[in-house]
Amino acid sequence: MDLDNLTLFLRIVEKGGMAAAGRELGLSPASVSERLAALEAYYGASLLNRTTRSISLTDEGRELVSGARRILAEADEVQSRIKLGVEKISGTIHISAPIDLGYNRIVPLLDSFMERHPEISINLTLTDGYVDLVGQGLDFALRLGVLADSSLRIKKLGDNRRVVCASPDYLKKNGTPGHPEDLIHHNCILMRFGNQVDHAWRFDVEGRQKKYFVRGNRTVNDGHLVRIWCRAGHGFALKSIWDIQDDLKSGALVPVLEEFAAVPAALQIVYPDGATQPRRVRLLIDHLAHWFEHNQVTLPKEE
Repeated sequence: MDLDNLTLFLRIVEKGGMAAAGRELGLSPASVSERLAALEAYYGASLLNRTTRSISLTDEGRELVSGARRILAEADEVQSRIKLGVEKISGTIHISAPIDLGYNRIVPLLDSFMERHPEISINLTLTDGYVDLVGQGLDFALRLGVLADSSLRIKKLGDNRRVVCASPDYLKKNGTPGHPEDLIHHNCILMRFGNQVDHAWRFDVEGRQKKYFVRGNRTVNDGHLVRIWCRAGHGFALKSIWDIQDDLKSGALVPVLEEFAAVPAALQIVYPDGATQPRRVRLLIDHLAHWFEHNQVTLPKEE
């Protein structure tokens, strides 16, 4: 089996096309087609569904994505041990994280990890939407809340409370709600996940989980911008406490409706089930887990 052909296959998947992968690797279209055909002949299966406009993975192709990353990672580790010595780790780690959490918490942790391991490269995807770990070739992702994909494995990092908050200026001008139903009279900054807008905010009312539908004139698919708009006084936001802890401490944002706070969900690392993780990936996961274990967040106490 040719490892270069596996690398080409993964690049086709990541770039979403054979031509783009060929340009990046300096290969002609004919060479890309020939090498992909050789790989499919080796495995005796079609790996990609190809049309004139797009490609998609077959079931066998999806299986190979995970396996190819493992094979290439192991080969890279063997080479690194020979060239650099057993104590050094190298190679690229592909990860995904929510936008606001990524900016505020994950990027500084990645920086400290890379300072410790200078041969490591990070390929970071910041998105608040759904990510296909296998299809996008990710080693792992950080996610907030309920996990819909039961085929993924989980490492919990901590609890994730969502807090309704606003700027002091907004509260001064518009008043403070005393009950979740009062939010209907306020402007709320809404998150969009794919095509779905998060209009239904959950609260614990009289021991039961209840949804209250909110509305507002600002909707976006970027949690970082939600926080910026909220700090600027444009309305209420429902944010993870991991994202706004510093704003709460400084007074830039004020929590409201705390007596109705919903049960915390989870902050977790997720990764494909059955995947053998390279040592560099395991070390980064341990690095993140150690920080979160010793830095659990709480709401600031009122003076």
